[in-house]
Amino acid sequence: MNKRYLTLEDGTVFTGNAFGAEKTGLGELVFTTGMAGYLETLTDPSYYGQIVLQTFPLIGNYGVIPEDFEGTCRVSGYVVREWCDTPSNFRSQGNLDQFLKEHNVPGIWGIDTRQITRLLREKGVMNAMLSDTPPAEPSSIQGFSIQNAVAAVSCREPEIFPAENQTLFRVALLDYGAKANIHRLLQKRGCKVTVLPYDTAAQTILSGGYDGVMLSNGPGDPAENTGPIQEISKLLGKLPLFGICLGHQLTALACGGKTVKLKYGHRGGNQPVRDLAGTRTYITSQNHGYAVDFSSLPKGQAVLRYANANDSTCEGIDYPSLRAFTVQFHPEACSGPQDTAFLFDRFTAMMGGTNHAAE
Repeated sequence: MNKRYLTLEDGTVFTGNAFGAEKTGLGELVFTTGMAGYLETLTDPSYYGQIVLQTFPLIGNYGVIPEDFEGTCRVSGYVVREWCDTPSNFRSQGNLDQFLKEHNVPGIWGIDTRQITRLLREKGVMNAMLSDTPPAEPSSIQGFSIQNAVAAVSCREPEIFPAENQTLFRVALLDYGAKANIHRLLQKRGCKVTVLPYDTAAQTILSGGYDGVMLSNGPGDPAENTGPIQEISKLLGKLPLFGICLGHQLTALACGGKTVKLKYGHRGGNQPVRDLAGTRTYITSQNHGYAVDFSSLPKGQAVLRYANANDSTCEGIDYPSLRAFTVQFHPEACSGPQDTAFLFDRFTAMMGGTNHAAE
């Protein structure tokens, strides 16, 4: 059994066992608290450039199920307490070690993930390296930063997904790192979805005969995406618009707002979000390291709709005069929770549908 080392940028070294690809992995170390859905985590493009640590202690027990993938695996490394090398599930087509090797991702197991999580909560997210020998000094780790993340994960050419049954709407989905369940939920609601590259011009969308625009999730620092931000500003008020995660952040930036980096982010399937227009609190899935500073938005244009019940950060904004709304969390989440899937009904209602969700 080969040893592998997880070295943090502050010089702290953790020793564990190697699995996955035999290579060095360098990235931003983040933790996610999901108890299920490790396949969706591994295939979420929003984790581009990051080493992902699972706080749940046993990972891999139901194997690898390609039908559950959300996209292409983009993680830089994978950290688990214990991985199951003999998965049991009738849908399984392999094990986690094989999956990581196929996607050239190094992994480490047999490591104290609880201690590392506590460290990240106290000190904040930091860079890290997975390697078979610990580096002599951490300068190479400290200098790492995620660059051109959206361009790296976006599609290169448009792709069309037909509506299930009757076509009621045509939706342009701008791919900043879109999870597959976004277009699946739109298809179920009668939407013919055209997935477009991240740098598609606003005029191309406005002249394309679309009924609405979806802005997807994605990785990296939202403020770096100056081109997409400019194009979103040209779309606002022209077509109904729904943004998720990075799409939420880019919309706020397009309206003149600012984003801030969180100490250790929100990642997992148990984030409580309050609806400020009512009395409900939803349990949501989240994966982001940045948040919108709502106070930076022009007064009168934006309405704070959702807030995180733990730290009060901005979780959703309505733009009534612009026919737009955005959320920081993931209403399309697989493997759940799916408490906020009604937001897709709200979007189709904005496009002229009759399925007006009470929420």
